[in-house]
Formats: sequence, structure tokens, C-alpha cells
Amino acid sequence: MKRNPSILAAAALAAAGIASPSIAEINAIAGNLRLAREFTGTPTPGEIYEINASLTVESNFSEPLTTYATGFRDAADLENENRFFGPPVQVTERFEYAQHDNADAFRSDANEDLRPRGADFPRVEMKSEKVQAKTENRGLMTVLELKDYNTPGKTEAAVRSLLMRLQRNKLRRKLALLSAAAVNTAKTWNTDAGKDPDQDVMAELITAAGLSGITPNRVGYGATAWSKRGLSHRAQNSAGGFASASLTPESLAGLLGVEEALVSNARYTSGASRAEALGNLVLAFNADDFASEEDASNIKDFWSPCDLSGERFAVYEFPIGAKLIGIAVEHNEKIAITSTLGIRKLTIS
Repeated sequence: MKRNPSILAAAALAAAGIASPSIAEINAIAGNLRLAREFTGTPTPGEIYEINASLTVESNFSEPLTTYATGFRDAADLENENRFFGPPVQVTERFEYAQHDNADAFRSDANEDLRPRGADFPRVEMKSEKVQAKTENRGLMTVLELKDYNTPGKTEAAVRSLLMRLQRNKLRRKLALLSAAAVNTAKTWNTDAGKDPDQDVMAELITAAGLSGITPNRVGYGATAWSKRGLSHRAQNSAGGFASASLTPESLAGLLGVEEALVSNARYTSGASRAEALGNLVLAFNADDFASEEDASNIKDFWSPCDLSGERFAVYEFPIGAKLIGIAVEHNEKIAITSTLGIRKLTIS
């Protein structure tokens, strides 16, 4: 992999016995180098820090690692969960989007479309509030020992770790927004015969359609909620109960009449445990993989390209003294609830 010339310069000076090279000495070898931010104390290799904007400069930009980040797909499926709970919509850094109360889309009058003689067709106006917004610059960085930096695969592993953490953070923000905007219903799915978890979800979908005019097209289950659904169906001790318990999310989507159902397995560190991102919740909402700034879906993940890469993510590498190398990943996002109508939540006990 092609290495950052500034880092190679620092490494060469260190090998020559100059333990703490000056900026002038590094510049003499590497050319136009800008200072990384000053750390308070000593950065610890393996730790993750918030990225500083002064690090995202052209001299620190890594095209090979950015290409790796652009093509990376994580085994934990965090990218797919992010797509499900808030599809990406590319925008410019400053943009506007429509925030919908889509009641106008369903207004009806049996005779409103009659054109009077000598006049034009009746005019229909769709109303939505335009919101001015700006994507927010986000990123994380980690620190490698110089010897680890020169070990094949170590920089890619560092980028992979940062990307997964950024994806996990993004997912938690989306789930928090959907949960806060949703109307909650408490349900008990246990081993008592007579419970029908799928009917509970269907009832919420019908209620949501009555409020927004559109039936939610996605239903997301936390791992605990999904487990309780299966236990409740099996407790019915019937052929129908056993059949329902064995449905995959894809099959269940057909039964519920939605485009997609998903079980979230994402977890994050909470104290000594690894907490579920969605847990005992079921979220029903409307989202579109081909959304724009204008449509009336419930949630969108607006993003703008990074200045240097033109892609969704950009990766930087830079020397920190003589023996430490910083690796940083940045992106720009603005997650927004663009319509609160019809978002439903079931809290399962």
C-alpha cells in the first residue's frame, strides 16, 4: 500500500536517530505538511479519539485506505441495519428537506375534479414545511505504534474498527429518533396460550395507516422481542403456532403485508455487558431506499460527500511524534425524522 509521505519522512528521521524531529525537518523530506492537533498527554495506541478538523487536510489524506473504506462490508451487518432503519440520501453540505403532514395527499371530495365550462381544472396544492439543514462532520481516530503501522493489514484493521464503531453510533442515533417519535403500545408476549404477537403488530400497522394514510412498509424487531415472539407462538401448542414460530423475517414480512422485516442483532458496550441496540422493542415505520429530500417517508440519513474523497467516508493518516501514527475516518451526516405520522412502537414484556 502506498504510504503517506509525511509518515515515511518521520519514520526515516527516527531511523536516523532523530527521535523528535522538528516540523522543519519533516517538511524538508515530505514537502507540504500541516501539523496534527496537539494532544493533551500521551495518546495511547489502540484507543479511539474524536477526530479534530485540523487533521482532515490534503497532506494527511489516504486514497488507498479511503478506497478500502468505501468498499468495506462488515460481518455484523451494521450497514444493512443502518439502511433499514434510515436509508441514505445524498445531499450537498447545506440543503433543505420537506417535513410532511401528508393529510393533503388523502383529501377527497366526490365532485372536486369537475371542470366548469370555460375554466381550468381545479388546482390541488400539496403542502409541506421546508426545513433548512446542514450535514454535521463526524469522525473518530485511533493511534498505532509505528511498527504496527508497517505490519501488513494493521492499518486496514484500524480503519475497519473505526468504520464499525461509526456505523454502530449512527444506528443508535436512528433507533433513538424513531423510538422517541413513535407512539408506544405495551404488549406481553410470553408462554400464556392465546397470545398472537403477529396480530398485535398487524393491529398497529392498521392504526398507523389510519393516521398517515400509508401503511408502514418496515417492521424492525429487537433480538429480545423476536425471541419472545417465537416463545409465544410455540406456547399455543398448535400447528399454526408452530408454523408461525418458524417464520423467517422475510416470510413474516409477507404475512404482515410489509416490504421488509428485520431482526436487529446490533449490540454495544454498556458497563460490563453488551446491550442490544433495539432489545425488547418492535418499530413499525415507513422508509424508502430510493428516498429524496421531498418524499413523505418517516426517517432519512442525509449525507454529503467528504471534501477530499468525494465519497461517503474519507481516511487520513498522520505522524504523532516519531513513534506513533494516527488513523482517522470522517463522514458527514444529518439524520432526521421527516414525518412523525404513523411511526409505531411496541414494548414487549
